[in-house]
Amino acid sequence: MNVSRKRKKELRKLQEDAGRLWESQQVLVGQAADVAREASRQLGNFNREQVVPVVQDTYNRKVAPVVDQSVRYGRHVVDDKVVPIVGGVVGTALSAWDVANAKRQGVARQAAPVPASSGLGLGRVIAIILGVAAAVGVIAAAWQALRADDELWVADDPLSPPNA
Repeated sequence: MNVSRKRKKELRKLQEDAGRLWESQQVLVGQAADVAREASRQLGNFNREQVVPVVQDTYNRKVAPVVDQSVRYGRHVVDDKVVPIVGGVVGTALSAWDVANAKRQGVARQAAPVPASSGLGLGRVIAIILGVAAAVGVIAAAWQALRADDELWVADDPLSPPNA
């Protein structure tokens, strides 16, 4: 393909302009990367100096006491309610096992006959009530810990440049 001198000169000039534009864009991209790096550093400083202390303070004032109270209540329910009931059930089961073993070996002891229960006994009703109370306590503690709190949310104000 044969190109005239005038077109060659125009193409060379266009190529030089494109080269200068490419170089200026590379400089601009480098400056933009520097600005982004500095903004990232400043955001890290702001997070470390402003956000983290507020979040930790709010956690220590609002969430930690509820969690501690829930743990104490859970221990109380387990130690004072569940363990004695389970111990009684296990003790009754082991007594029945011992009686069955004694009868099987022909050494039956004189034991008072146990009347057959015709429905839910007092122990079962108490166990159900305590189970429901423990479940309600756990749900209430979780609700207290996870409920929305107006002080924890950031306002939707437009961003303004920091005062430096």
